[in-house]
Amino acid sequence: MSEPFNQAEEKIKETYKEVEQVLEKAVLEVEKAEKNILKNKWVKSGGVVALVLIICGSLLYLQTSGTRIKIDKALISAPLIDLSPSAPGQLEETYVSEGDIVSANTPVAKVGDEIIKTKIAGIIVNVQKDAGKTLNPGQAVVTMVDQSELHAVGTIEENKGLSRIQVGQLAEFTVDAFGSKQYEGVVDAISPTAHSSDVVFNISDNRPTQQFDIKIRFNQSKYPELKNGMSAKITIFTK
Repeated sequence: MSEPFNQAEEKIKETYKEVEQVLEKAVLEVEKAEKNILKNKWVKSGGVVALVLIICGSLLYLQTSGTRIKIDKALISAPLIDLSPSAPGQLEETYVSEGDIVSANTPVAKVGDEIIKTKIAGIIVNVQKDAGKTLNPGQAVVTMVDQSELHAVGTIEENKGLSRIQVGQLAEFTVDAFGSKQYEGVVDAISPTAHSSDVVFNISDNRPTQQFDIKIRFNQSKYPELKNGMSAKITIFTK
């Protein structure tokens, strides 16, 4: 499983190297243009030099921004799994606490005569603590997350580059809790349907702009500090 991520890291390094080369070339071109301008004795205006710098900077921005898509609305997220009794009963006791890492078939609570167990390994994120409370089927006594399904999940509007995103593309992301530290991953899934709520309207023609989720897979063993619910920002490399 580590091989795809190693390849992704190498690809990202290559992309950065290409961007650095473009930057170096742009700087040389600006310096050359500046010298040519200053050689002309009737054009020694700092304003003209500044204009050249602005134009070169704009061209460089257009070149680099066209190869990446930024998603500012993102979370480190995994599906929630509710563990509930199969029949109504009173909560007798719980055996786990929030934050516990549990394996499959671990007893987590007793409701009536029923011992509720986990089906898979994961992390406990919520525990019903009201002993004596009556719980019905489908009512969670313990909630957990499957750590293996942890992704960086971003929301993007359909007119902000959705058509350029494909599964397998390289991505990087930052997490608010860890400042500017860069994390690498790959696009793992693009939601097949739009969000059913929070529709954004385009002012120009009053047509609704739909939002879609993009999932980024990453090497969890390499980044154990990432937790469910952390806020993140994603950059996807489209070339």
